[in-house]
Amino acid sequence: MALNVKYGISGINWVNEDMLDLGDHYTADDVLSQMQALGFEGTEFCRKFPRSVPELSRLLERYGMTLVAQWKSLAFRDASRREEEMRAFREHADFLRAMGSRYVVACETGDAFEDPHSNRVAIQPLTDEQWRNLAEGLNEAGRYCQSVGLELVYHYHGETVIERGEDIRRLMESTDPAYVHMLYDTGHAYYGGSDPLDILRTYYDRIRYIHLKDVRRDVLERARRDGLRFREAVRQGVFTVPGDGCIDFAPIYRELHERGYEGWILIEAEQDPAVAEPTRYARQCMEYIRGITP
Repeated sequence: MALNVKYGISGINWVNEDMLDLGDHYTADDVLSQMQALGFEGTEFCRKFPRSVPELSRLLERYGMTLVAQWKSLAFRDASRREEEMRAFREHADFLRAMGSRYVVACETGDAFEDPHSNRVAIQPLTDEQWRNLAEGLNEAGRYCQSVGLELVYHYHGETVIERGEDIRRLMESTDPAYVHMLYDTGHAYYGGSDPLDILRTYYDRIRYIHLKDVRRDVLERARRDGLRFREAVRQGVFTVPGDGCIDFAPIYRELHERGYEGWILIEAEQDPAVAEPTRYARQCMEYIRGITP
C-alpha cells in the first residue's frame, strides 16, 4: 500500500530567508506558480508572501496551495523573556490557525560566541537551568497549539542549541510528548552528526512532520575543517535535494512505509537558485523519490 502523504516544497528553494541576496528577484507569484506547475500541494511561509490572512489566503487559493507551516525562532531558555516570548508565540500560532495550517515549526536558536580554543564562532551550550526553561516554555507553547488545533513540531537545526544527537535526545526526554512533537529533517540530522535513519527509528512516535533534504558530503567536510558558519556552508552548497547528495533515502522510505507514516512531507534544499535552478532540482528530486518509494 502506498504512503498516504502529501508533498509540499519550501519557498527557501527559491528565496533564502536569511541571506537576502539569494533569490531576491523572485516574486511570490513566481514561486507559487512554479510550485503549482511542479504538482506540489503545499508550502511553508516565505518572506515574499503577504503577511495578512486575507491577502495570503487569496494568493494561495489562486495557486491551489496550502500553507502547511511557518518557522518560529524562540528564546525560551531565558526565563526573564518568557512572557514576551509566549505572547509572540501565541500571535504566531493564531496567524497559522487562521490560515488553516497544521504545524508551528519551533526552534530555539541560541547565542553565538567566539570559541577561545578554536578562534571560531560557536553556539553557547545551554546550562541545566536553561534546559529547564526551554522545556517548560515548549510544553506551554505546545499546550496552546493543541488548544487551537495546531501541533508544535520542534526543528533541530544546524548552528542552534539543539543540533547534535545528544541534544535531540535530551530535548525529547525533557519535554511532554503530548505537546512537543518532532519535525524530522534528514539534512539537519546529518549536518549535526547523526544518522538520519537512526533518528527516524528512535523518535518515530514523536514525528509529526517531515523535511527531506540531502547533504553534499565534500562541502560539509570542508565546512567542518575550515570552521565555516552555517550560512556560509549553505552558500557554498552544503544542502541539496534528495538523490543529489550522500544520504541514502531508500531505507528511510522503507521505514516510513513499514510504519505507515501519514501526513506532509516537504522537499527542502537551501541552495543558491542562481546555481541550482529550483524547478530542475525539484523535478530531479521527485523522479528519485518515485524510484525508491515502496
